[in-house]
Amino acid sequence: MWCLCMMIIGVLLNVLPAYLVWKLKVPLYLDTTGTVFTAALCGAFPGIVTASISNVVAGLFNGVSPYFVIINVCIAICVGWFSRLKKYKKKRMALLLILILAIISGGIGIMFQWLLLDGPQFADVQETAKALFTSNGAGYFVGALCINIGLNFVDKTITTLIALLAIRLMPKQMVQDLWNCSWQQKPLMLPEIRRMNAKSNGKKYTVRKRVTTMLVIVALGLATIIIWISMDLHFKNERERYTQNAHYAARFAASMVDPDRVDDYLEYGESAEGYQQTKDMLYKIRDNSDGVKYLYLVKIKKDGCYFIMDLDSGDMESYQPGEKAEFEEAFEPYLEDLLAGKQIEPIESNDKSGWVLTDYCPVRNSAGVTVCYAGADVAMENLSAYIYEYMIKVILVFSGFFILIMGYGLWTSGNYLVYPISSMDAVITNFRDDDMTQETLEANVKKLRELDIRTGDEVEHLYNAIYKMAYAMAEQMRDIRHYAQATADMQNGLIITMADMVENRDSDTGAHIQKTAAYVRIILNGLAEKGYYSSKLTPKYIEDVVMSAPLHDVGKINIPDAVLNKPGKLTDEEFAIMKTHTTAGKKIMEQAISTVKGENYLKEARNMAAYHHERWDGKGYPEGLVGEVIPLSARVMAVADVFDALTSPRVYKPAFPIEKALEIIQEGAGTQFDPKCVEVFMDSLTEVKVILQKYQEA
Repeated sequence: MWCLCMMIIGVLLNVLPAYLVWKLKVPLYLDTTGTVFTAALCGAFPGIVTASISNVVAGLFNGVSPYFVIINVCIAICVGWFSRLKKYKKKRMALLLILILAIISGGIGIMFQWLLLDGPQFADVQETAKALFTSNGAGYFVGALCINIGLNFVDKTITTLIALLAIRLMPKQMVQDLWNCSWQQKPLMLPEIRRMNAKSNGKKYTVRKRVTTMLVIVALGLATIIIWISMDLHFKNERERYTQNAHYAARFAASMVDPDRVDDYLEYGESAEGYQQTKDMLYKIRDNSDGVKYLYLVKIKKDGCYFIMDLDSGDMESYQPGEKAEFEEAFEPYLEDLLAGKQIEPIESNDKSGWVLTDYCPVRNSAGVTVCYAGADVAMENLSAYIYEYMIKVILVFSGFFILIMGYGLWTSGNYLVYPISSMDAVITNFRDDDMTQETLEANVKKLRELDIRTGDEVEHLYNAIYKMAYAMAEQMRDIRHYAQATADMQNGLIITMADMVENRDSDTGAHIQKTAAYVRIILNGLAEKGYYSSKLTPKYIEDVVMSAPLHDVGKINIPDAVLNKPGKLTDEEFAIMKTHTTAGKKIMEQAISTVKGENYLKEARNMAAYHHERWDGKGYPEGLVGEVIPLSARVMAVADVFDALTSPRVYKPAFPIEKALEIIQEGAGTQFDPKCVEVFMDSLTEVKVILQKYQEA
């Protein structure tokens, strides 16, 4: 509603000053104040509407105003663009805006004036251009162009300053509300619009591109059809009118001729009695017949066409009385009727007389015998020139309304379709993130709610449905995450319980599972940071391995206490029994996997339990795997397990100093251990020492 009020005010601000300067014959226009005012306040499309209506209304007192509608429309587009970028608020940019408007108005305006008026609209511009340049040629046009641009600079300075001053005096909140009044959703800021446009530019097909293409094709097609039909109908109507004028002229001329004197006119010419009086009458008939260029009397004979009377046309020499002319090709089908003195249809020809339409009317004597013909020729070149001028006017008028139609289509599709859908797409795209936290999910739901789409059609219904689905999904995900966390906590508790049961049977492995899990995390993070095994080391994989690390010695549950806690060196038989903890651990974890289907952390627990005593060089147990054939989690655990065994006291040995333990680990790189795992372990000694010190103090 407010936008409509601004357009009405804009039309008044355009028309009233324009009428005043037109009435006073001042060489100014002042017909764009309202356009600048409306476009700066409400955007380009309301400015285009204001411009179009203004020029139509101004046509009531200034007949050429509707033909200049496209200039006013271009000004609306330019001001709307400046307003969208908030550029006119700076003095330098406001001056640039005025200069651009002056160039648009002056440059396009002078071309239209030349097309419509054959020269500048204002006499002052004509006289000044003639005084400074020649009265014709390119110099005259360039001079008129420069003067017209200068005149428009003064005009646009006045109109723009009035419009911007009026906006400056309005409350800021009202200005902001008017700018946002066309939005059917939460107004988008310029950076958001730019991001949407940049995103769509990378796509082959978008709603904006499809809608714009459709509007351009439809509008151009409609414009072409309307202009073509209009031109065709106008040409046919004008041709019919000219044909009737020729018919009436020939008929009237035939009635003015005395049939009994025709032979005297043919033989004696101008000296014949009544010849000059008849000729004068024919001149009056021709001069009062619109479109008739040639009017004459001829006598048709078998050997040719003999002129009795031919009026001077000014562009070619007239025929003298008795002078013969050969029949033109277009008349040959009608010669038999002409020789018989019959009435014939109008003939269109393009010969030495040019492109003309000829109408013959027989001059009959009292006995009804045709003694000659009165011929009237309409110059079709004049009709063509008239139609061309009409076409120019139609195109000029329709061009402005073409942009109006395009503007309405783009404005409507943008506010009711493109921007709402693009806004929803921008938010919904974020929901595709697999690693989205609950907080991020709820933030995206909040963003979706804040769009506040209110188009009142299917788009709004779609938006409401999507919002309800997103809100329900967020609530459901909160519940799922809650249950998943509870399940994970229970699983972790069970893992730690199982690991503790095993560890408690071992008399001197204090905090072994906690330390090895910490070392495993350090090694995995180090591998990920250096880009090693990047296809394998996803965040989930790392968490699965760290979570299942405490189960790497779960197989020791089957080892007898006498072997597990023997204070001295194990015999070969006892060591063989001890080695079975790897296969026993594998079997236990596979039974668990068959119960808890598809859990990755159990699969990695199986790998570590089974293979953490395998060696890089293939001399380990239980299967003698070599290099990267050994599962990555087991290779990582091998380093962590050995380091903790070296730095921890056992019943059969004291704890090694950390320097000695690191030296042994370093020596095992490439033989016992994966060299990359040793590398990142050695690079992370600061973190390793923190873990070691923490548990030693405990």
